[in-house]
Amino acid sequence: MAAIEAWKMKGELILSCSCTVFCPCVISLGEHPPTEGHCQTWGGIKVDKGNYGDVDLSGINIALMIEIPSLMSRGNWTVGAYIDEKADAYQMRALTKILSGRAKGTTFLFNILVGKFIGVYQEKVEYEIDGDIRRLKVPKLIDGEIQPITGAKKGDPVVIKNTRYWISDEVVVAQANKSRFRAFGRNWDFKGRSAELCQIDWSGP
Repeated sequence: MAAIEAWKMKGELILSCSCTVFCPCVISLGEHPPTEGHCQTWGGIKVDKGNYGDVDLSGINIALMIEIPSLMSRGNWTVGAYIDEKADAYQMRALTKILSGRAKGTTFLFNILVGKFIGVYQEKVEYEIDGDIRRLKVPKLIDGEIQPITGAKKGDPVVIKNTRYWISDEVVVAQANKSRFRAFGRNWDFKGRSAELCQIDWSGP
C-alpha cells in the first residue's frame, strides 16, 4: 500500500440539506436525528490553498453528495463527488484519497461512516462568491445558491461558534435560495431549507 502523504486544505465549504432551518447535526454531532428522519445534502468546496505531498491542490473546486439514512453518527452514508475538470490526474488521485477518508486526518470520518462511496468524477464545477451569497453549479447536475440568515445586528449573520463539528468549529447559519440536485440517480429540491457556510482548515494524516 502506498504511503499516505502529509496534506492540507484551506478554503470554504457550503452545504444545502433536506433539514428545515437549522440542521441539528451541527450541534448534536449526529446524535439528534435530522428533521426529516434522514439527511440528503449536496455541498461545495473551494480550495484556496492545499497540497497532498508535492501535489498542489490550490484553486480546485469540488462538489459533494452525501446521503445519510438516519442518525449521522450511525454511519452507512452514501457519498459521491465531482472534481473540477481542470484537475489533472495527480490532483484527482490525491483528492480521491482525501474525500474517501483514506488519507486520514480531518476527513478520516468518511472512512468510518461511509458505507457506499459512489466514486469521484470530473465535471465543470463553479463556486461563486457574490457578497454574502454563495453559488455552486455543475452543469445539468447541481444548481444551488445559499445565503446567510441575518441576526439581531443588522448585516451580520447568525454564527455558531466553538463547536466540535468536524467540518469547522465556526458555522454560519444559512438558507437555500435555490437548491436543485440531479445526479447519482437523485432528484432533489431543497429551496428554503437549511444550509451552512464554513471556513475550512483540514489536514492529515
